[in-house]
Amino acid sequence: MGKLTAAKVKAVIDQPGRYSDGDGLILFVRAPGQASWVARVQHNGKRRDYGLGSAKLFKLAEARDRAWEVRRALVDGRDPRTLWQQPAPLLRTFKEAAEDFLEALGAKELGERRLKQGRSQLTRYAFPSLGRLQVQSLDAERIAECLRPIWTAKPETARQVRSLIERILRFARPDGPQFAGTLGPAISDRLPKQPAKGNHKALPYQELPALMERLQEKTGMGALALRMTILCASRSGEIRGATWDEIDFDRGVWTIPGERMKAGKPHRVPLTSQALAVLEEAAKIRRSDHIFPNGKGVALSDMALTKTLRDMGMTCTAHGFRSSFRDWAAEQTSVAGEIAEAALAHAVPNAVEAAYKRTDFFDRRRDLMDAWARYATGGESGEVVQMVAAS
Repeated sequence: MGKLTAAKVKAVIDQPGRYSDGDGLILFVRAPGQASWVARVQHNGKRRDYGLGSAKLFKLAEARDRAWEVRRALVDGRDPRTLWQQPAPLLRTFKEAAEDFLEALGAKELGERRLKQGRSQLTRYAFPSLGRLQVQSLDAERIAECLRPIWTAKPETARQVRSLIERILRFARPDGPQFAGTLGPAISDRLPKQPAKGNHKALPYQELPALMERLQEKTGMGALALRMTILCASRSGEIRGATWDEIDFDRGVWTIPGERMKAGKPHRVPLTSQALAVLEEAAKIRRSDHIFPNGKGVALSDMALTKTLRDMGMTCTAHGFRSSFRDWAAEQTSVAGEIAEAALAHAVPNAVEAAYKRTDFFDRRRDLMDAWARYATGGESGEVVQMVAAS
């Protein structure tokens, strides 16, 4: 018997929050008038959320049936994402797919602040040219033409819109070969070169141990998230969106689902003892499924990390710590470049080269991240860390 009732659903439909029915069925209320059903399942050691549709369209009994169909599909070895595709998926427009994505996964993947910004950006820059087009008709050429007016005039906005478009297409057509990976390089090749980015200022890695010492003295989620960002050399969005069920404490592994990764593929992060210590600190004040939530229990905004740094008098950015890590790996270790790139979850740009690199160098990355964590926390001075190069 489920925990929810039709009366309960009606009572909370306009009250933001997360309401569990049991067996993985969850009612997400993002904001008044924005409620959707999600089936959360564990399969092959990984957690996945499958959008089941709007709570305005599907009643509780229908949502339970759909959640059961998701679990049945996984048992049968089928992809649940294909369960309710229309017989003629060509009729689905990009705008319809975008609305479904934003309702089902937007707040989880983007955070509330970025979700609101993303809606505005899509409405202004993407829907006028792409909104009425059928999803499967969109290719790099059409997306490039959509982005062209803002590509050099508003480069950061253009990159954000491109990223949103890619996520929506992966969500809408996971079986489409043209969306198997990122469209980024194919789109960029059709557009002029953007002005050089100047907003990811990096801290020289030699100064990191002192910064980490200061961060350890600070309280608050922003400081904890920054420490984790540095120790894992992860993108701030990956850290801010992290949830507890992505963490395997026994094996010391953080598995980020593909839908939260820039390249659209799952990524395993080896957790060092220092990173696990940060998680243990966060666990003591746990108040939501997010590891680093804000006061409302949802993902921290990107500005939360920036504000923490600015309050400390720092001018570097959270994203810049990835450059600090890359510089350290190049100058202070003998590790092969592809292992450092794998640690940063950088996509291999050449398709032929990517075909030969099926491994994610996980064991070697663990050694690298252990050395990095020791260095960043002051456990080692700047001497060279000897490591085996990839062959």
